[in-house]
Amino acid sequence: MFSLKIAIITETFLPSTDGIVTRLTACIRWLLDDGHDVRVIAPDLGVYEFEGIEIKGVPARTLPFYRSKQFALPHPVVKKHLEEYRPDVVHVVNPAILGFSGVNYAKKLNLPLIASYHTNVAQYLDYYRLGAFKWLIWWYFRKLHNKADLNLCTSKTVQDELIEKNFYNVHLWKRGVDTDMFRPDHYDDEMRYRLTDGKPERKLLLYVGRLAAEKEIEKVRSVLEASDEFSLAIVGDGPHRQALEDHFRDTPTVFTGFMHGEELAKTYASADVFVFPSTTETLGLVIMEAMASGLPLVAAKSGPTCEQIEDERTGLLYDPEKDGDFTKTVCRFEDETLRKRLALNAHKDIAELGWAGAAEQMRDLYEEVIGLDRKHQMKKKKLT
Repeated sequence: MFSLKIAIITETFLPSTDGIVTRLTACIRWLLDDGHDVRVIAPDLGVYEFEGIEIKGVPARTLPFYRSKQFALPHPVVKKHLEEYRPDVVHVVNPAILGFSGVNYAKKLNLPLIASYHTNVAQYLDYYRLGAFKWLIWWYFRKLHNKADLNLCTSKTVQDELIEKNFYNVHLWKRGVDTDMFRPDHYDDEMRYRLTDGKPERKLLLYVGRLAAEKEIEKVRSVLEASDEFSLAIVGDGPHRQALEDHFRDTPTVFTGFMHGEELAKTYASADVFVFPSTTETLGLVIMEAMASGLPLVAAKSGPTCEQIEDERTGLLYDPEKDGDFTKTVCRFEDETLRKRLALNAHKDIAELGWAGAAEQMRDLYEEVIGLDRKHQMKKKKLT
């Protein structure tokens, strides 16, 4: 085992909060503990250090199609950072905009390259009346990813789809979750009182994630109208927040904005049921955080959710094509015995997962592409 110099180029990093950032920060901590050197190149959002490593910021701006987040455009400073650092391997996370520079400069500098796929942008287009451009999105992402020596994705369903779309050398990146942070014993009376708007006796439904049209959060209102036993807490922020606040007006719903760390752990553990209406996820890290916190789930049937949730055992899956099925499914949790049984199973299934397996796999794949690159370079020398 030898120490690696790893450059991670990512479209999103701290202080942003999402599943990609959570996975990256957890794996980086493990890599540092394992003795490796890491440098992050990310949009400049005012954070320049993490766990003692450098974060090289690339100028960022808001874009017309997504005003609630800043993005870094392709920039030659990425090449400068790579030339100065001379990493053993480059990992471009979710290449799209900044990642365009990461992929192309890594190849120009003959650096071993891994790319990881985390966001099904093509599927999102349906929610913004841009479905006619799906073919272009797939062409663009395939072109970027196929420059990498190896590609990663976070669910078997997505792996199969990428292979079908002619993405090369696609590997499944193991699941992970912080099982020290997210536990049932983080239940907190004050948090429950806050999330239920002073009515802790109600059964508390919880949504955590980005507030965007493709998440289909609006569906939950039908449950609140069908039963007076439930209230809803929506944790997160995003471009769709105002529309959602209007949609849920006059219902027992609390919007909290972003939550992090211990506060977020208390939120999960103080709820009763996690709701996940989205069918566009490539994994859904919040599913595992909820399970680790001892919450049963209601989720739309999709490839990634079926990989994580066992219907009638750790949660309930509903048919997103069937009108009223979501409401009927959630209302089954009026039965407290069902809720407790599924909650116990959900926690048992995830309790031993952690992040070590995903991080160790990432290190092994870095070593693999470095080895492949060295063999390729030696072969080229022999031929010349």
